[in-house]
Amino acid sequence: MVAPPAAPPAASAPAAAPARGPEVFAEPVADPLLSRQQVAPPPLAPATARKKPARTELYYDTKSQVFSALIDTIDLSQLAKLDGESAREEIRDIVNDIITIKNFAMSISEQEELLEDICNDVLGYGPLEPLLARDDIADIMVNGSGQTFIEVGGKTIESDIRFRDNAQLLSICQRIVSQVGRRVDESSPICDARLPDGSRVNVIAPPLAIDGPALTIRKFKKDKLTLDQLVRYGSITAEGAVLLQIIGRVRCNVVISGGTGSGKTTLLNCLTRHIDADERVITCEDTAELQLQQPHVVRLETRPPNIEGEGEITMRDLVKNCLRMRPERIIVGEVRGPEVFDLLQAMNTGHDGSMGTIHANSPRECLSRMESMIAMGGFGLPAKTVREIISGSVDVIVQAARLRDGSRRITHVTEVIGMEGDVIVTQDLMRYEIEGEDAGGRLIGRHVSTGISKPHFWDRARYFNEERRLAAALDAMEQVAG
Repeated sequence: MVAPPAAPPAASAPAAAPARGPEVFAEPVADPLLSRQQVAPPPLAPATARKKPARTELYYDTKSQVFSALIDTIDLSQLAKLDGESAREEIRDIVNDIITIKNFAMSISEQEELLEDICNDVLGYGPLEPLLARDDIADIMVNGSGQTFIEVGGKTIESDIRFRDNAQLLSICQRIVSQVGRRVDESSPICDARLPDGSRVNVIAPPLAIDGPALTIRKFKKDKLTLDQLVRYGSITAEGAVLLQIIGRVRCNVVISGGTGSGKTTLLNCLTRHIDADERVITCEDTAELQLQQPHVVRLETRPPNIEGEGEITMRDLVKNCLRMRPERIIVGEVRGPEVFDLLQAMNTGHDGSMGTIHANSPRECLSRMESMIAMGGFGLPAKTVREIISGSVDVIVQAARLRDGSRRITHVTEVIGMEGDVIVTQDLMRYEIEGEDAGGRLIGRHVSTGISKPHFWDRARYFNEERRLAAALDAMEQVAG
């Protein structure tokens, strides 16, 4: 039998917790926030419906004392051998003993809140846990230890979540990025990473971030969105959703264009659901976010340089390597530079149905951005040749936008027709028109058909036996517009 845990400072020793497997009491550990790799993350707690009262300095002071006493008592290496629920129970028992011995005056609800906070600090992501558990939050933006903002319903609001200090925040950032084999510290202060559910994480630490580490998390919903759900949310009409299904099914080369936070990755995930199960798909991303449902998917991710500045694998390296892996479709999570040239070459040399996203505010600007990215790569091609490559590779541009009321809409479905002289010719199949706003400030608009009854990819649709469904969708769109 192991002796009871060492007493917290200025207090008699707490009673030993009942044994439940491996003993968790031993030598002090410097900081449990650096031991993420040793402990399996616990199940996320369900979001509470009621709003918690604002926390006071007294609460944080009490928590700091209890936390210090816990660290002097517990051995995380032994704790790591327990499953998440058993580990939580061990921590709760010890914390309850510490609270009793130190005689802290706390209500039952305050004690439960403190217990949950400390469990999250040791086993999870600390104060971030309740925000990560909420499925209605799209973004979490931490600006140093004392300020956290969240995006809910397309609007940014301040949360009452805060960290003990910048050291705790940096430790949690290090814990997150270490899970994907990356690091963030003073020598490497910028890092992109992801959470186990695919949520995208960006960290920028001091000395670049003056007021403390800045952590940004683009959360993914637990239930992945589908085109049918986008219809219910008003992002597109039912007829427009059928049009997008057909575009994905008949292997059109698609570029999804939009600004930051417009839903490009979500839309790309929706389109990939309509890829046939027997196709070999290879994805290339800076941070792996896409979650394809097909059985034959190869996921690739870029690698930043190490601390010596070596070992970098760029997006262009991945896209070029894809061509040697017998892909049927290549999907690039986000095109940001010269790799657009390799993607266009893949689209134009037998890898029909390839897709990618790009930052642009309109379909026409999307084409200009691709041309600029190729020029940045130093290929030295004449402008007309570059435009011919673009027009011969891209079939459809789907434009997504986040409107000023916070709503997200698919504003254009645009075909790339070809060249007329030195100009790339496009035609809209559908677009979104804003008609006004209601008393609550929500924009009122509708998706309208442009009257195109036989799009440029009609022959491709007929090859896949989808021409009747395409004709029906376009006819229904025109009737709704009329």
